[in-house]
Amino acid sequence: MTTFPSPSTSSDPIPVVVAGALGRMGAEVIKAVVAAPDCTLAGAIDTTPGQEGEDVGLALGIGELEVPLSADFEGTLCQASQAVRQAGPGGGAVLVDFTHPSVVFEHCRGAFAYGVHPVIGTTGLRPDQLADLAIFADKASIGGAVVPNFCVGMVLLQQAAAAAARFYDYAELTELHHNGKADAPSGTCLKTAELMEELGKSFNPPQVEEHESLAGCRGGLRESGLRLHSVRLPGLVAHQEVMFGSPGETYTLRHDTIERTAYMPGVLLTVRKVRSLGGLVYGLERLL
Repeated sequence: MTTFPSPSTSSDPIPVVVAGALGRMGAEVIKAVVAAPDCTLAGAIDTTPGQEGEDVGLALGIGELEVPLSADFEGTLCQASQAVRQAGPGGGAVLVDFTHPSVVFEHCRGAFAYGVHPVIGTTGLRPDQLADLAIFADKASIGGAVVPNFCVGMVLLQQAAAAAARFYDYAELTELHHNGKADAPSGTCLKTAELMEELGKSFNPPQVEEHESLAGCRGGLRESGLRLHSVRLPGLVAHQEVMFGSPGETYTLRHDTIERTAYMPGVLLTVRKVRSLGGLVYGLERLL
């Protein structure tokens, strides 16, 4: 497993609140936080009916943690914030959010309002929402991070794709996820496209007048000409492929997440660094 050194300088453990605690990603985050010597689980938020008040460790089958599940998002943040004496850069509680695109914007804004540093793994935020959150972070003078993908391997793929985009005019992106994922295309795929588009060039100049006999079969078309394709199937976790083409060759980059534990080193790295940030950052590459 990829590991990163801890940059934390405080002797006090970092208080971490996990939203989406009973979800597949939330459960892995809780296990990682509990196992990290410089972190402490300060709250567990989940709206699963009938679970409120239950010890989150017992609910996840990892032993009693003395942290009850709560459906009260703001109440949990308020309690975590008040329990931390040190505020400002280098201090404060951290929220790790793996919930749903429909609530993540309000969750992030609420974290800023309570002086809690948000680490957002939930994808689906629109560009205008990211811009608004950056303003909230600046006004509150609180660091936060929105990370579409916490895998260091994905960061490497994205950097390689951005480099290859200089040399290829034709490229298409495909992302594959489990069928429980709510948004499409994935935030990781969108981030990859954005990095490729930083060159300012256009992709996939038309060679013929295309016609779709089945609407959408050629994928989503971005202004740059890049096409993004989404696959949703049980049995998948998270996978992405970027294929470049030129006369006589293709060049393919692919990353496969086999288990969600692959995300945890990146999550902990972000938790450790977010309290020292001066505003909102987007993407794990900004923290490596």
